Amino acid sequence: MTNKRQEGFSLIELLIVVAIIGIIAAIAIPNLLASKRAANEGSAQATMRTLTGAQATYQATTGAGNFAVDLPALFSVGLIDSVLGAAPANKSGYLFIVTGVAASGTNPSTYTSTASPLVATGITATGTRNFFSNEAGVITYGTGGPSTTPMTSASASQAIGQ
Repeated sequence: MTNKRQEGFSLIELLIVVAIIGIIAAIAIPNLLASKRAANEGSAQATMRTLTGAQATYQATTGAGNFAVDLPALFSVGLIDSVLGAAPANKSGYLFIVTGVAASGTNPSTYTSTASPLVATGITATGTRNFFSNEAGVITYGTGGPSTTPMTSASASQAIGQ
């Protein structure tokens, strides 16, 4: 009698490996999504800093004491890149809007910059916080909402880093 040598994995062994991979994926995927949201929020904060600096530069140079009216105005003088130069701009899962506000006449004496997540809830959320900045240069955040309802003031928010 000769013994037949059997090679390979049994069905049970393969099912156990698949189950282990499924458990690892169930643990890792939510952490990966949370990391992506955190990265989007970090990018939004950095972009808000860029917009604040661009407005200050515009006011001191091209604007002759006035702020830029919108994102295309900042782009036209080379203070922001083409991704932000669109109005409104979508970058890293956030919607950015800059609005110059004229106290009287047509020259903006103040401005507001807002960043809102494109998707604020659910598994596909791109962020959980809205960001706001104005001529004071302080970037604040509030509870995230959809990009159709950006923050309109810093009164109900907290400065980042506080």
